[in-house]
Amino acid sequence: MAFTGHVFLGMSVDGYISRPDDGLDFLDRTDGSGEPGDAGFTDFVGSVDALLMGRSTYRVIAPVAEWPYQGKPVHVVSSTLDPAADPRITVHRSLDDAVAALDAAGYARVYLDGGSTVRQLLARGRVQTLCLSRVPVLVGEGFSLFGPLPHDVDLEHVSTEVLGGGMVQTTYRVRESSPAATA
Repeated sequence: MAFTGHVFLGMSVDGYISRPDDGLDFLDRTDGSGEPGDAGFTDFVGSVDALLMGRSTYRVIAPVAEWPYQGKPVHVVSSTLDPAADPRITVHRSLDDAVAALDAAGYARVYLDGGSTVRQLLARGRVQTLCLSRVPVLVGEGFSLFGPLPHDVDLEHVSTEVLGGGMVQTTYRVRESSPAATA
């Protein structure tokens, strides 16, 4: 059974998911009108069977005091990370290995996290939805979610909501007619 990939990411209005030093401090900014809360993150994590992220994303989240994934299996793609380094994760040496393991485990919905991982799986047609939360700040540089793709990925707008703090959250579905959906 092939899993469907689902993305839930915060970013600056200019499209950065982290600063050049991997800082995420800007994601907590608001426009002064209130806090966005968890922006639906808890419910989203509750809706998935497992998570897949790259080494860079893991490096940023690993030291967080409260592991946010509600006991869900977390899979990390890394050619260098010691597989025994963290009992909370399963390490795969390649994205192909990770995808095969997640499919073999029978997971239906997988949370995809990290720019490179999301881009590669978009290109492979493994992403079904993207929920993107834009924080009202321009950071000017950092790591972008998006970059080169081998073809257009057509999206269908599902919803847009303005959350506390001026955060704007938009959900898209990857269109089945998109080359990525049929790859």
